[in-house]
Amino acid sequence: MAYQGFAQEYLGMPAVTRAYTTACVLTTAAVQLEFITPFQLYFNPDLIFRKFQIWRLITNFLFFGPLGFSFFFNMIFLYRYCRMLEEGSFRGRTADFVFMFLFGGFLMTLFGLFASLFFLGQAFTIMLVYVWSRRNPYIRMNFFGLLNFQAPFLPWVLMGFSLLLGNSIIIDLLGIAVGHIYYFLEDVFPNQPGGKKLLLTPSFLKMVFDTPEEDPNYNPLPEDRPENQPRDQDQNQQQHPE
Repeated sequence: MAYQGFAQEYLGMPAVTRAYTTACVLTTAAVQLEFITPFQLYFNPDLIFRKFQIWRLITNFLFFGPLGFSFFFNMIFLYRYCRMLEEGSFRGRTADFVFMFLFGGFLMTLFGLFASLFFLGQAFTIMLVYVWSRRNPYIRMNFFGLLNFQAPFLPWVLMGFSLLLGNSIIIDLLGIAVGHIYYFLEDVFPNQPGGKKLLLTPSFLKMVFDTPEEDPNYNPLPEDRPENQPRDQDQNQQQHPE
């Protein structure tokens, strides 16, 4: 029963959230089982551009460190806020959600070229948290039963918690900065006088990820309808044509 519940919950996750969290868990499992090492995953511009190890552009976003408190903490926040974004403000807009991933990853990679950052997954999680928090400013939050605050303060609370754990806050600041850039360009600037939408999702992403909406006024031919549809509906339409 527990397995069925887990499988149902897993299959019920939206596509992008399921794909990203699965990739993160599988990458960490592969490292734990010593199939691969973190040295094959980390962000290294020299190896990327001179040795053409292009996979590092992606794998550095998938590894959150060895199994432990930090890993599970990041996975919980990644799953929670990635899912709430995909099912909330990005509902029915999978292509736009994927484009946010690409935009955020691109900016973080650019910063990584000039800083000694090896793994950017935590910054990516903070970016998701930041965008969600700014789009839900009136939600009250509780952090481990110790702090009560409104959603926009959540990224800063997480940064303070990271500092208490002895981690560098540069990663958190990077996630906040990139999240703010996306939020400003997507939600703030287009609504300003003279502003316009600058982040336009490429059409090929929409073709791949967004299924066209069905026309509610479309009336299929009788031979194209499902076999289990009552046939008397067609007979009534023939007897009473519009």
